[in-house]
Amino acid sequence: MRTETAGGTGHDLRHHGDAEVRDDGAALTDLAVNVRADTPPVWLREEIAGSLSSLAAYPDGRAARAAVAARHGLPVERVLLTAGAAEAFVLLARALEVRRPVVVHPQFTEPEAALRDAGHTVDRVLLREEEGFRLDPAAVPEDADLVVVGNPTNPTSVLHPAETVVRLARPGRTLVVDEAFMDAVPGEREALAGRTGVPGLVVLRSLTKTWGLAGLRVGYVLAAPGIIAELERAQPLWPVSTPALVAARACVAPRALAEAGHAAHRIAGDRAHLVTGLAAFAARGVRVVEPAEGPFVLVRMPDAAGVRRRLRALGYAVRRGDTFPGLGEDWVRVAVRDRATVNGFLRALSAALDPSG
Repeated sequence: MRTETAGGTGHDLRHHGDAEVRDDGAALTDLAVNVRADTPPVWLREEIAGSLSSLAAYPDGRAARAAVAARHGLPVERVLLTAGAAEAFVLLARALEVRRPVVVHPQFTEPEAALRDAGHTVDRVLLREEEGFRLDPAAVPEDADLVVVGNPTNPTSVLHPAETVVRLARPGRTLVVDEAFMDAVPGEREALAGRTGVPGLVVLRSLTKTWGLAGLRVGYVLAAPGIIAELERAQPLWPVSTPALVAARACVAPRALAEAGHAAHRIAGDRAHLVTGLAAFAARGVRVVEPAEGPFVLVRMPDAAGVRRRLRALGYAVRRGDTFPGLGEDWVRVAVRDRATVNGFLRALSAALDPSG
């Protein structure tokens, strides 16, 4: 691990997987975006559609906030609903007094982008491939007063032990843990959502990934009441729409939690199938970061940019990895899909790995 100051980033922090499937990529089979492909389910679409008759009224988030609080066994004062996790990163960057923010990379780039946009100089702790992209709390500068880490981490798919993450906490420091993909982990093991005894802990959750609601923008923050109050003061009025509030309430109900639990086990099986298929290309230089625990895998391969282009010609989009600090041009991220889709992708990859073919 090493620490660097991100003066000029050297990376396109605003590039995200959806860029791979816009415009001329709209017809491609999408393995670039980490949103589940078979969502939202019919029952959730019906819940959201049922909210449209009340659009004339201003949104009232109290019921949804209470539902999220109950889901995690917390008082409502520890919950803030947001227009997706991306809004939460902006609020944290703008509302909190920060002297030395540190972002643990490779990870989702919006936290650093939001901090930089708010005028902060950001230090990076870069996790290393040879160490399995594992977190070493000792690598984070002791004087860092804001630390951001993903768990499981996008794009590495590494799930850090909860107690390792907790070792980053200390008085005077805000510890932001992005758990956007935690509900894709069976049993949500290593989750910190709901913990109240960790000083400065802020947990972010997204409801857009598992439930296919990226276009609706809904997520939430779990933190001490004082932090929640600061973030809430920085929010505009009515930041979460009525349909999004209805979706939030529905997605934390017992029925939805049970369905998400089943989906997590299905994703784990489909991911194992994908990793096994990718392992068959080891002799051709393909390497998968393991153990993978998220709904995506990080893959290193020779001429990754050329492979991506050839995959597009064959009808498949994967996410480039070189926009993530700590990764280079030989990395791609591949979303987990059902086995039939994965089998088609693996056939295409076999052809794409051969530039002469």
